[in-house]
Formats: sequence, C-alpha cells, structure tokens
Amino acid sequence: MEITEVLKLADDLVFTQTGKHLDYLQETILQGTLNGQTYSEIAEGTYAGEGHVRDRGAELWNILSKGLGKEVSKANFKAILEKVNFCTYSAILSDNATVTNLNICSEHHQRSSPTNFPKPQATENEPHLDLDTAPEIFNFYGRTIELAKLEEWIIKERSRLVALFGFGGIGKTTLALRLVEQIKPQFEYVIYRNLHFYANLNDILVNLLTIFSPNSQMCDRPEMQLSQLIKYLRQYRCLIVIDDWQILFHKGKVAGEDWSVYEHYRLFFKTIADVTHQSCIVAIANEKPLAIDCWEKQNSPVRSLVLSGLGEAAKEILQAHNLSDPDKWEKLIDLYHGNPLWLELTATEIRELFAGRVAEFLAYQTPILWEPLQVQLDQQLQNLTLTEQSVMCKLAMTTDPINLPELLKLTKLSPADLLTAVKSLGRRFFVEIKSGDETTEFILNPVLREYVKDRQ
Repeated sequence: MEITEVLKLADDLVFTQTGKHLDYLQETILQGTLNGQTYSEIAEGTYAGEGHVRDRGAELWNILSKGLGKEVSKANFKAILEKVNFCTYSAILSDNATVTNLNICSEHHQRSSPTNFPKPQATENEPHLDLDTAPEIFNFYGRTIELAKLEEWIIKERSRLVALFGFGGIGKTTLALRLVEQIKPQFEYVIYRNLHFYANLNDILVNLLTIFSPNSQMCDRPEMQLSQLIKYLRQYRCLIVIDDWQILFHKGKVAGEDWSVYEHYRLFFKTIADVTHQSCIVAIANEKPLAIDCWEKQNSPVRSLVLSGLGEAAKEILQAHNLSDPDKWEKLIDLYHGNPLWLELTATEIRELFAGRVAEFLAYQTPILWEPLQVQLDQQLQNLTLTEQSVMCKLAMTTDPINLPELLKLTKLSPADLLTAVKSLGRRFFVEIKSGDETTEFILNPVLREYVKDRQ
C-alpha cells in the first residue's frame, strides 16, 4: 500500500472526526511510523520536541481509533492497515463527510493517487497576482526547450518543488518570470518572493499567510504557520517563485551543505516536497544544495534544471545592440560562455568603445572584465572556501582541461580534500566537469579564468 493512500485515508478519518485535515506534524508521525521510526527519530525531522511528538501521536491514534472502530496505536498501526477494507471505510466516510472515495480495495476500481489532481483549467477570473517585488523583464531570448520542460513538470506532472540552478547572470529569474507569464492562467494565486528580504522563515510564512487570509491572527509557531500554509496550498492552486535560495548557505562553507541558522528553511522546502498539495514552489539559486539530490528521485514531485549558456539564441542580444561583424559573433558568445548578463554588458561596451565592431574587440584575445561584471563575480566568489580558492587558482593557470592526477600534483591536496573542493565548485557552477571515456577533467570558463588571474 502506498503511503499517499494511507495519508489520504487518515486525512479523511481525521476530518470526519474533527472537521480538520491532517497537519504537518500528524503527517510526519504517520510517515515515520510506517517507516519504522521511533518518536525520537521523528522529532529530529520536525520543529517539535520528542515529548510533544508523543503527545500529538497519542492524540492522533485516539482519533483514528474512533474513526476505524478499532484500537489503534503506534505499535499496531501497520498491522491494522493490512486488515482494513478500504472500500468499506471509504463508503462510510463518503456518507458522513464530503471526501474523495479512495477506491483502493478492488481491481475493478481505478486507483486514484492523491498527487494526481484533475488537469487544471484556466480560471474564468484572472489569478491573484502578487508580483510587485519581481524584477521587470525587458528582453527574453531562446530557452524554448527549458520553458517547455518546466511547463510539463508543473502543469502535467504536478511537481510540488521545481528548482532552477545556474551561475549568476545566466537568466534563471528571467526564465522563471517568463514561465509565470505563460502558465499563470492555470493558477489561482501567483506569488514572487526574494529571500534577501526574508532571512527568517517566520517572516515569509506570515507574509504568505496574509495573502490568503489578511485579517486572521497569526500563530507565532513555525510548525503551525507551515501547517496552515500547506492547507492553503491544498485548497488553492498556487505558483510561488522563491528567488535567491543560495543566501541560506553560509559563506566559506562547502556548496549547499551548511544551512546552520536557516535549518527551519530546510524543513520548509522538505515539507513542500513531501506533503501532498496541489501547488508548486519554484526555487531559484546560484548553487545546488546537497538536499536536492535526496529529494529529487524517480517518480518524485521534485525536479531541478541547471541552466547553461544561451548558445545560438545569444546572437539576438548582439543583434539588439546593432553590433557588426556577425561572422565573429559566435566567437564572442563562446568567450563569454553564452551568459546573457555578461554578453549584455560586453555588447554595450563594444558599441560605445569600438563603434559596435566585434572584430576589433576580439583582437585583444581575452575577455574584458567590465566593472559591473567584476562586482557580480566578487559577490559570487566570496562564498568560496580556502581550498576552493586554491583549486581555482591552479585551474586558472591553463586553458586546457586538467584531469584529477594532474590537479593533485598542482594543488598538493589530499584526494579527499580535492574531490570535495571540485564537487563543491561544480555545485556552484564555477568549474566545468567533463567526463570522458577514461578520465574526468576540470576546466574554468574564460571569464572566470581571467578573473582569478587578475586577483592573484
């Protein structure tokens, strides 16, 4: 029996008895029990202490006992489930409350998964838009494949958490906001928030809850706030874009590893991924957190997309700036790694300093790091560990890819330290990792190589 089916039946039973749906902690207790966890282990993954989890567990078993007409406890919950006639209970529940029949017990009934909601239709009225703090998008180039993939994940597959990753300036926010414009009729609420303004989870939870219920009094406990938000995400089809996820990670730590004081945020994103609802969070970051690898697996409602350079579509940027020498454009695009922001900055300077002549600019045979570009790189590279900085310096010494044995000789690091560093740099998208038939090689793109050399 799938856990989603168990949660749906339990939710129906609890709603019938109390008029309330399962909250986040109740769902966590049920999932932990089915996975054989102790109360202590369940508490480790929540905001609550072990004693509180035990009390809520006892309360939950009592409610389920009344609903099932059998004595239910943590010890016998799994055994009870094996004996339950789901169609019978589903029919009883349907007579007493407005719930969805689970149709689990017979092959003649089509199984209905709680995660497979009916395909959403465009609402007659415009969705509630809360995009006041979203940056204005003036130009959009290419990304048709990425847009189609994201739309499929969110609309067809009903993904709950979709993450967009890539180096700064690569166009993550631009892509997300174009996606919003494209699919917003499918939602009742469309919201954009930047974590630069919400370092405290409590702040963003209160802010989001106020959108759904402006006059309600807010509980100050994150557990209850999150539970209430999940209820709204179930009740309404919502699309929420959360930008600059990477600010939750500490400077000077391995990429995506240390949430530290932002541990509540890790539980927030994990809950969004784990708990059944009909909404989607699109999270944007310059580095890939380690947790996403655990959350994103086959048949999971979590998806991630890493953006690379624009490629051929980048020529539209150069064309918009009326640059000459179109036969040299591809070389310019490669030099700046197809990064839209870098190309916008460079195209502006070529137009002003070289009268738009790309060939004259390329005669310098190296990427020029304009001041705005340097500022952007300064901001992103300040998070590196000392070991990562050392590896970057060695990689900047050559334009050719370097394999691991060569890099070990250059850095004089232990294999474990070096592998940790290059893996972290890869998660930050600073180092390209090229896997060949026999060896794995590492290389910096031309802009980062020039930046590191200038800083040595």
